[in-house]
Amino acid sequence: MKDSTPVTRALEAAGVPYRFFRHPGPVHSLEQAAEERGQRPEQVVRSIVFRLAQDEYVMVLMAGPGQISWRALRSYLGQSRLTTASREEVLQVTGYELGAVSPFGLPAGMRVLVDESVLAEEEVSIGSGERGATVILRREDLRRALPAAEVGRWR
Repeated sequence: MKDSTPVTRALEAAGVPYRFFRHPGPVHSLEQAAEERGQRPEQVVRSIVFRLAQDEYVMVLMAGPGQISWRALRSYLGQSRLTTASREEVLQVTGYELGAVSPFGLPAGMRVLVDESVLAEEEVSIGSGERGATVILRREDLRRALPAAEVGRWR
């Protein structure tokens, strides 16, 4: 029986295939997470939440060690200011703790931006909604599961 999280339930409801992976212990780095999953760091997708305004958030999916260009992101979003959401805000708007955030199974809709670096990989892993665990899926399945996601370059 598969482990059940809001993410796995959302993927199952959408008919999206995935593999669930639980780490044997605490994860302390991107490199450790990738190694334990049998992946390269570029295959680990980080889900980063930004606050645009009061009660307005956007999630950016970034591959591995890639850094988001604040200038490019502000320009794309038409924002002069944005900040990363606080730990409390992330939990409030996603229902997930830092380290477990995912664009799947969110309590309310959120705009999702996917950096093209994420789609450069055949297989990626992304937050499962539970710390210490991940879901692994193919690029095509990730894309199919996020039909409204906006793809661009935010590095």
